[in-house]
Amino acid sequence: MPTQTPEEQKQKKGSESSAPSAEGPMSLEIATWKKIVSEYEKPSLARSVWQLVTTLSLYFITWFLIYLNFKNEGSWYMFLPLVILGAGLVVRIFIIFHDCGHNSFFKSKKLNHWVGFITGTLAFTPFKHWTWEHSVHHATAGDIDRRGVGDVWTLMVDEYLALPKLQRLGYRIWRHPLFLFGFAPSYMFFVRERFPAEKASPSNRKAVMFTNLALLCMLCLGCLIFNSWFYLLIQILIMSVAASLGVWLFYVQHQFEGVYWERHEHWEYTSAALDGSSYYKLPKILQWFTGNIGFHHLHHLSSKIPNYYLEACHNSHPAFARVKELTLFGSLRCMNVRLWDESEKVLIGWRRLREIRSEREAALAVH
Repeated sequence: MPTQTPEEQKQKKGSESSAPSAEGPMSLEIATWKKIVSEYEKPSLARSVWQLVTTLSLYFITWFLIYLNFKNEGSWYMFLPLVILGAGLVVRIFIIFHDCGHNSFFKSKKLNHWVGFITGTLAFTPFKHWTWEHSVHHATAGDIDRRGVGDVWTLMVDEYLALPKLQRLGYRIWRHPLFLFGFAPSYMFFVRERFPAEKASPSNRKAVMFTNLALLCMLCLGCLIFNSWFYLLIQILIMSVAASLGVWLFYVQHQFEGVYWERHEHWEYTSAALDGSSYYKLPKILQWFTGNIGFHHLHHLSSKIPNYYLEACHNSHPAFARVKELTLFGSLRCMNVRLWDESEKVLIGWRRLREIRSEREAALAVH
């Protein structure tokens, strides 16, 4: 009997659990949503090839324009829009890579693997190793007791208060927007992704090594074409911007006001998908660059839906439309959440933490 992936185990657990609460979109019955999403789980070869070809073409055209500007000794300010454009296209390339990791971009598993390897190299991410970590994320998203792999480090209020002062300071630094969306993304893609995780299998460790070799070849080829180290500078700038954008997207997908988090014994699949993942409603141009990943609630409901069918699936049932929207400007408030308050079942910021500490101290003083 073939071994189930973490995500398949997650779906089985959700199917066997008790019926969801009658409140909100999570009340959608298991049989109902499975029937709805099944209509969108079949990838279109034509659409996948078109998306891949157009995205990669625009990416390499951007690099060609950067090369022309460099050879003609163009002004520095001319590079800025090209770097931003290149970063946006890397994000879109990553979405294709991401779909390949779920085997949802093509019907062929082998084709998903090879396209995933190529796009992963362009995005500085080892395909097989990342796919393994990401499957754990899908199997544990919203489950408080299974935090720690493929998610943003988030402590419970009591966990934070129990830490020594120095560790509290480290956590505060980690959760600061300048660190979380500035330094951390570049570190993750340039450094962390170059090494396998401690629990990685031998095949996943080899996958990291092969990606590193492919990446080295790509960087050397770029330097030869430009005949300058300038290529590396531009590549670092493009990837740094893309990494920050990507981490921001991932962050707001699971760290927002009203998000669903539960202890393992109460965790439920449909609720974790529809209320534990955001519907990030972006302007159409940003929706294009981010490959519809703003419909993240549906992606977690069924990761087999190709990115180009997510919007159609969202519009196919009223329950999906009732999912709370997270707008571009509204998402900025997500930067203020720092900890999970289990008593209220909400993400809170430092101000609310101070209030909680004061309330607890006052209660102790009374007793």
